[in-house]
Amino acid sequence: MHEAPDAKWTLQKLAGQAAMSRTTFALRFKEFVGLSPMDYLTRWRMTLAADRLRHSRDSVAEIGRAVGYESEKSFSTAFKRVMNCPPRQYGRGQRTAGHSEPT
Repeated sequence: MHEAPDAKWTLQKLAGQAAMSRTTFALRFKEFVGLSPMDYLTRWRMTLAADRLRHSRDSVAEIGRAVGYESEKSFSTAFKRVMNCPPRQYGRGQRTAGHSEPT
């Protein structure tokens, strides 16, 4: 997932990469990382997107596609849920104390 954050990852595909069953993979992943694989993937994508929002001139739609979202709306919704502010606001550097990096 780190090498291809834009891939259409599923728990089945991730478990297959690790040569484990879905259940074993999900349990071990959460034990070691503290998040489910899919929650971790979402946070990884938002971390990458936040960096691009701050340091590139790419559009929100382009950044969303680069991190695995098919539409600007779905990316914006996910970004706001994880980062506590809309991507356009984050990208303009107008974050306030209530807006944070994903944990």
